[in-house]
Amino acid sequence: MFTLVKIADTIELDPSTFGLPHQQALHQEINKKYANRVLTDVGLCIALYDLQTASDGLLRPGDGSIYIKCEFRLIVFAPFPGETLVGWISSCTEEGLNVRMEFFDNVFIPKAMLFEGTQFIVQEQAWVWKNDEYSLYLDINEKIRFRVEEVVFDKSMRIVASAQIDGMGLISWW
Repeated sequence: MFTLVKIADTIELDPSTFGLPHQQALHQEINKKYANRVLTDVGLCIALYDLQTASDGLLRPGDGSIYIKCEFRLIVFAPFPGETLVGWISSCTEEGLNVRMEFFDNVFIPKAMLFEGTQFIVQEQAWVWKNDEYSLYLDINEKIRFRVEEVVFDKSMRIVASAQIDGMGLISWW
C-alpha cells in the first residue's frame, strides 16, 4: 500500500526561508511541492521520508532564491492489483459504488465487480446483495473491504476495485 520512492529534483528555497535551519527549510519546501500530489505511474505522495543528499545550492542573478539539487525519498500511496483495502461507501449509482478512504477518495467498484446477485434499487439509490437467505444492503457510510483490480492514471489517480469474493463487501457481513 505504501512505498518509498527515490526522487531527484532541484528545490527552490525562497528568501523567506533563509531564517530557518537549512534542513528544515528543505523539508518544508519538498513537502509543499510533493505532498498530496499524484506522480503518474507512481502514486499519491504522502510526505517526505528522508533527505539523502543536497548540494550547496546556486543563486541566479536577479532572483534571490537558492536552488538546491536534492535526492530524497517520499512515502507514496501506491496500491497494487490484488491488494485488499478498506474504505467507506460514499455514494451508489447505477454504474457501481464510489468508495472513500481516510486519505484517498477516488475508488470505484463497477457493478460487474460486485457479488453475483447484487441489484441496484433506484428508489433507495442503494445496491442490495440478494442470496438464498438474505437481502444485504450496501449503504452509504458503511465500511467496506475491497480488492484492488487496477490503478488508473489519467487526470488523477483512480482505483478500480472489486467486492465479489468471500471476505469482501461490508465489514459487518463477515
